Amino acid sequence: MTSTPEVLLRMLDDLLIDDFKRFKFHVSNIGVFEGCRAIPAGQLETLDKPDTASRIHQTYSNHAPELMKLVLEKIGKKHIWDKHTKTNREPEGEDSLQEVCLSSKSKKCQEELKANLKKRFQCVFEGVAKAGRRSLLNQIYTELHITEGGTEEENQEHEVRQIEAASRTADRAETSIRPGDIFKTPPGRPQTIRTVLTQGVAGIGKTVLTQKFTLDWAEDNDNQDIHFIFPFTFRELNAMKEEEFSFVDLVHHFFNETRKAEICSFEEFQTIFIFDGLDECRFPLDFHQSKILSDVTKSTSVDVLLINLIRGKLLPSARLWITTRPAAANQIPADCVDMVTEVQGFTDPQKEEYFRRRFREEEQASRIISHIKTSRSLHIMCHIPVFCWITATVLEKVLKSRDGGELPKTLTQMYIHHLVVQAKVKRVKYDGGAATDPHWSPESREMIESLGKLAFDQLQKGNLIFYEPDLTECGIDLRAASMYSGMFTQIFREESGLYQDMVFCFIHLSLQEFLAALHVHQTFINSGINLLEEKQTTIQQSQQQPQLHRLHQRAVDEALKSRNGHLDLFLRFLLGLSLETNQSLLRDLLTQTGSSSQSKQETVQYIKEKLNDNTQCLSPVRRINLFHCLNELNDGSLVEEIQQSLRSGSLDTDRLSPAQWSALVFILLSSEEDLKEFDLKKYDASQQVLLKLLPVVKASNKALLSDCGLSDSSSVALSAILGSQSSSLTYLDLSNNRLQDLGVERLSAAMRNPRFSLKTLRLSSCGLSERSCGALSSVLSSQSSSLTHLDLSNNDLQDSGVKRLSLGLESPHCKLEALRLSSCGLSERSCGALSSVLRSQSSSLTHLDLSNNELQDSGVELLSAAVKDPHCSLETLRFSHDCLIISTTL
Repeated sequence: MTSTPEVLLRMLDDLLIDDFKRFKFHVSNIGVFEGCRAIPAGQLETLDKPDTASRIHQTYSNHAPELMKLVLEKIGKKHIWDKHTKTNREPEGEDSLQEVCLSSKSKKCQEELKANLKKRFQCVFEGVAKAGRRSLLNQIYTELHITEGGTEEENQEHEVRQIEAASRTADRAETSIRPGDIFKTPPGRPQTIRTVLTQGVAGIGKTVLTQKFTLDWAEDNDNQDIHFIFPFTFRELNAMKEEEFSFVDLVHHFFNETRKAEICSFEEFQTIFIFDGLDECRFPLDFHQSKILSDVTKSTSVDVLLINLIRGKLLPSARLWITTRPAAANQIPADCVDMVTEVQGFTDPQKEEYFRRRFREEEQASRIISHIKTSRSLHIMCHIPVFCWITATVLEKVLKSRDGGELPKTLTQMYIHHLVVQAKVKRVKYDGGAATDPHWSPESREMIESLGKLAFDQLQKGNLIFYEPDLTECGIDLRAASMYSGMFTQIFREESGLYQDMVFCFIHLSLQEFLAALHVHQTFINSGINLLEEKQTTIQQSQQQPQLHRLHQRAVDEALKSRNGHLDLFLRFLLGLSLETNQSLLRDLLTQTGSSSQSKQETVQYIKEKLNDNTQCLSPVRRINLFHCLNELNDGSLVEEIQQSLRSGSLDTDRLSPAQWSALVFILLSSEEDLKEFDLKKYDASQQVLLKLLPVVKASNKALLSDCGLSDSSSVALSAILGSQSSSLTYLDLSNNRLQDLGVERLSAAMRNPRFSLKTLRLSSCGLSERSCGALSSVLSSQSSSLTHLDLSNNDLQDSGVKRLSLGLESPHCKLEALRLSSCGLSERSCGALSSVLRSQSSSLTHLDLSNNELQDSGVELLSAAVKDPHCSLETLRFSHDCLIISTTL
C-alpha cells in the first residue's frame, strides 16, 4: 500500500471521537517502531485528524501504513484498515479453496439463505415489534461498546445495579470488539475460538448485535470465509420442547434452504450457529446428566442436541455464539466457552450521538441531552439503547405539545409519560378520539389493568417472556394478548418466530416493573388488598381510606431483604406513583388517594429511620436505592442538609448520623467532578472515614488517599475494590501511609485478579521493604496486569528488592511505562538489573526515576549503555532531582 496523508486521513475519518482519542493514545505509546520513536502524547493531543495524518506520514514515511494497521488492530478497528486496503483481486489461498469446496447445490443454498436472511434482518422496528416505524438496520445501528471478559460467577444483582456500574466503567476500556471480529482470535491467545458467550443486561442490544453480524455476512460485507450462518432464538426453540429431532432435521426445520439442498451434514462447511437469549430458555440444560451424542442424524430432544453441540460432541468444527443476560450465564459450563464478551451499551459520547441522530435540530437535541444529564437516574438508564429510545419518544411528544410541559425528571415520571403517549396513540388510531382528550377509554383502562396483573404475577416468578399458559393464568387469552400488543405496541409486544407459537413480552424489564407497581398500587387503593403480604387481607369496612404508607413500608421491608435487589426499581415506581403530581398525569386511570401528602410523610420518615438504623447492616447499594426512593417522593431534605454543610465548609464528620453518611455517599456518587478525582482529605483524612466512603472510592476514576493515616488493615477494604469488576479506579495514590509489606501483599493479590484495571499506583513512603517488590513483581508479570505507572519512592527496597522487581519488568505481560525508585537505598548493583530490563525487547519503560540513590559512576555507565540499545524505549532517565537525561541524547 502506498503511504500518502490522504489515504491515512480517509482511515482516520472513519473513527468516532472516542476511537480517535484511543488511536492517538496508542500512537504515542508505540515505543520504537521500525527505528522511529513514538510521537509524544503532548504533541498529538492538540492535533485534528488532517494534522495527525500528516504527522504520522512525516514521522514514519513508508512505514506509516504498517503503523496504521497495528494501531487500528489495537483499538478493535481493523475493519477500517480492511475497507481502505481492499482490492478487487480474485480470492487466493485459503479463501479460494473454501469457495471451491462448495458444490453448485451448496452454493445455491448459500445464496438463498443469504437472500432470506437479508429480508429478515435488513429492516428492524426500533423499540417495537409491530405497527412501528420500520428502519434499515444499517441506518439506525449505533456502534455498541463490546469488551472481552465478564464475571465468572453468577451475577445475582438487579440489572439496574449492573447498569449503574457499567455506566461508570464503559468509557474506561481502551479497546472495543467490532461485531464482525467476534470470532477473531485476540493477540496472545493461541487457540481457535469455537464458542463465544456474550453477556449483557436486557435492552442493551444483544439481539440487534447478532442481527447486524448476520446481515453483514448476508450482504457479503464481512466474514466471507464462513459458508453458512444459522441464527436461532431460544424463544423459537422453546416451542420445540416436547419434540424430537436429529440435529440436521432441526436445521432443516428452521432453514428450509438446507432441506432443499439435501445437506445431510455440516462437517464439510465453515458454519456459525447463533443462539440468542439463553436467559429465555425454558428447557433444562443438564450438562452433567445428559447423554452423549455425536451423530447429527440421530433424533433426540432439543436440549440434548444443544448440550452436545455446546460440549463439542456434535459438529466440533462448528462455531457457536450464545447471548444471554448475566444472571443466566452460568448455565453454560466454563470449560465449554472459549471467550466471554460483554455488551456494555452506550458510552456517554454514544448516548449523545444517538440523540443527535434522532433529533436533527441542534437546539432540540442539545436541550434533551442537557436535561438527561441533570437527572442521575435518567442518565444512568440511557446507558441502555432501549431506554434511550423510550426517552426520545417521550421527550419528543412533550416538546411538541402545546404547552411544552415540564420535562420528566424521575423514572416514574418518564414511564407515566410513556404510558400516556401510548394511550393517546391508541385513542386517535383505534378509538377515533382526539389527541387532546385527557380521558382513558374503559377498554384502555381494562387493558392496562390486565397487563399490570400479568406484569406483577410473572415478575414474582421471574418470567420475562410469556406463552399461552402464562397468559391464561392471568386471565388473558391469546386473542386479547394479540389485541393488546397491536394497540400498545410500545409497551407490550407479540413475537412470532418462523415455526413457533405466539410469544409475548414487555419491551423492557423496567417497563414490566413499572406496570407491576401500578397494579399493586391500584389494587391496594381500590380494594385495600396488599399484594405484597403473604396472607392477603382486605381493609376493614369502617376504614374510609386505605393507609398507603402501610403498603409502602411493607414494600421497603421486602426490598431491603432482597440480596440481589430485584425489587429496587419496583419500589421506586411504587413510591413515585403515590405523588399527587404523578397521579394527575394519569388522571382517570389512577384512583386518587386523597391522602397522599400524609402517606408521603409517613413513608419518608420510615425510609429515614431505616437509613439511621445501624442494626440492619444495610449494604451501600441498598442505602443508595433508598435515596433514589426519596427522590421519587420528591424529598431531598437529607441531601440538601449535607450539601449546605459542604458548600459552607462546615461538614463535621464526627457528628454525622448513619443517614447523613449515606446522604454524603449519595451526593458524591452523583457528582461527576468528585468521581473524576476523589480526595479523602476534603472530608477527613482517617481510616474510619475511608471505610464509610468506600463506595465513592470504588466508583471514582482517581482516588487520592495520601497522608490519610491508613495502615495495613485498610488494604483489606481496598483489595476488595481493586478486585471488583465494577470498580472504576484507574489511579490510586496511597503515599505516606503505613501500609507496610503486609498491606501491599494484600493489594497485590487483588491486582492479580483478571478484573483488575488500575493503571497508576503510588506507594511512596509506605514503609515497604524488598518483600513488597516480590509481590508487585508478580502483579507486573500477570497476564491481566494493567499497571503503567508505579511509584515506590522513599521506601527501603535495597538492591535485592529491585532485583525481584526486575523479574516482573522483564515479563512479556508487563505494561509498565513509568517507574519511580528515588530514595530507595539503591547502589550500582541495581543498575545492572535495570539495564537488563531496558535492553529487554518486551520492556515498555519510557520513564525511570533513580534520583537520590548511591548509584556511583559505574552504575550510571551501565544504564547509559543500556539506553543506547535499539530495543530500549526509555525517553527520560533521572539520576538526581536537578539532572534529567533524555535517552535520545545518550
